[in-house]
Amino acid sequence: MTQPIQPSGADDGTVVENLMRILMKASSAVQLYNPNNEIYLQVLDSMRGAFTLVWQRLDELQFEVSETTLIWDDNVVLKQEDKSDSIPWTLFKDGVRSLTMSPSIEDREILAFLHTIKDVRALAPDDPDDLLTLLWEQDFQHLRYRFVELGYDDVPRINPETLVSGGGGAVPTPEETRQRLESEVRPSEEAAPGIAQIDDADSTLYFLDDGEIKYLQSEIDREYRQNLRTNVLKILFEVFQLQDNPTIRGEILSIVDDFVPHLLAIGDFHSVTLVVQQLREMHERADELSAEHRKTLAMIPVKISNPTALGQLIQSLDDAAVQPTPDEISELFRELGPQVLDTIVTWMPKLTNDRVREVLRVVSRRIVQTHPAQAVTALRVRDVVVLLQTMEIVSTLKVERLAPEFGRLTKHADVEVRRRAVDALGAIGSATAMKQLESAVEDEDRDVRVAAVQFCVQHKYPGIFPKVEAAINGGFLRGADLAQKKPFFEAYGLFVGNAGIPRLYEMLQGRGMFRRKDDPETRACAAMALGKIGTPEAKAALEKVAGVKDRMVRNAVGNAIREIRI
Repeated sequence: MTQPIQPSGADDGTVVENLMRILMKASSAVQLYNPNNEIYLQVLDSMRGAFTLVWQRLDELQFEVSETTLIWDDNVVLKQEDKSDSIPWTLFKDGVRSLTMSPSIEDREILAFLHTIKDVRALAPDDPDDLLTLLWEQDFQHLRYRFVELGYDDVPRINPETLVSGGGGAVPTPEETRQRLESEVRPSEEAAPGIAQIDDADSTLYFLDDGEIKYLQSEIDREYRQNLRTNVLKILFEVFQLQDNPTIRGEILSIVDDFVPHLLAIGDFHSVTLVVQQLREMHERADELSAEHRKTLAMIPVKISNPTALGQLIQSLDDAAVQPTPDEISELFRELGPQVLDTIVTWMPKLTNDRVREVLRVVSRRIVQTHPAQAVTALRVRDVVVLLQTMEIVSTLKVERLAPEFGRLTKHADVEVRRRAVDALGAIGSATAMKQLESAVEDEDRDVRVAAVQFCVQHKYPGIFPKVEAAINGGFLRGADLAQKKPFFEAYGLFVGNAGIPRLYEMLQGRGMFRRKDDPETRACAAMALGKIGTPEAKAALEKVAGVKDRMVRNAVGNAIREIRI
């Protein structure tokens, strides 16, 4: 938003007009951005530079204030017809009729003046304060103003002596006034030929038929449905492409640059999307553009997608009573590029509006599906809260390209991150994803271990067999509950084949790794594993202990025998 320095040959009026344009940008920035925002700071720098140019030429600036304009030296240097966002109207409606600015106002007081304008617009109708009160509280040293008492100085006094008589004589009585008016409007008894008389006209009103009424109603509805902002933008872009005058093109780009923050503030995402699309197309097609214009075309979308600006946009969505549709937001973010994903996932944990959060979740998933490389960047964030939010968005999409990243996260220090990484790999289900689960089989967290083994069994991945066999034959499962033992024994039976029957049969009899007959859970798991082997030899081993006394083991043996259909 930084304005170019005025050339040395510019006259005083041009320098003042340039200051007014930048002052309007500063007024918008005060309303839209926080004081630490990069765009806010850039606009203030531009405004101070413009004041410096003015003070090099003039000792002070005195403006006359009307409803829609600021006038300096008989020249209109600022004109704003839209009163809802007009500095002249804000001043005029509360009685200010002139402003005088002197050097050093740019140091502090101009910013205080703009904040005062912002505050007065937010006052309720019944608020005891007004513009003059707020200005008086600031105790300005370099800003003077003249105001009038509304209802007195602005209204010319009426002389009742001249109201009717035109300046002389007594005021006529009501009866005299009535008689004079009747004589003036009474038609002449001898009207001139060819003069139409009202009584000669047919007084019957003409009524529209139903078809005509419907047509008029449809045209009215169509007119009200039009987005006038979009129409204006299209006209501006058409003029830009048709005109090759650098000055005209520069002015159009300046208008668009100023208009975008306003569109974002009111939530007109459709118009912002149109701006970004048109700028990109013009940047690609217009070979005759100057380097300065190309730079401006490229920088406007960059400003919108800046993390600070985009974060404030998301926050405003969260606070707004009416939000744009998911398609409008998705279309805008798609035009801004995949790099907005990082900002979206950073802000999502901070949101309070569930609808906005869901819309941004949909937008994020679309970005990941079309730009998985951007998701890789998002999954490498250090903030655990943001990382978990990113994983929640990404994990359900089953993007195989992200399997190595989720594999890396199975070794993360945070146990919840490891759990979600295992779930994401299980959802992907490819051989590459299963390969990443091998190390999770030995994770220190029970839920991580169990989930890793279960997913490998679900997808019949044999790569985990060495670790499972070590757990079955060693003491890894000593003291484990049934929910943890089952997936390990199921995996063992699924991959070991007949070679594991002797070991499992030994466990089934209670002479396995724990050497305890009172361990029915381990014996039941051994029976289940024999059922997963599913060969005649495994069935024969099960049948040998079909009459075991322990009820849990006996039921497990029966279920395993029925599972083997040979």
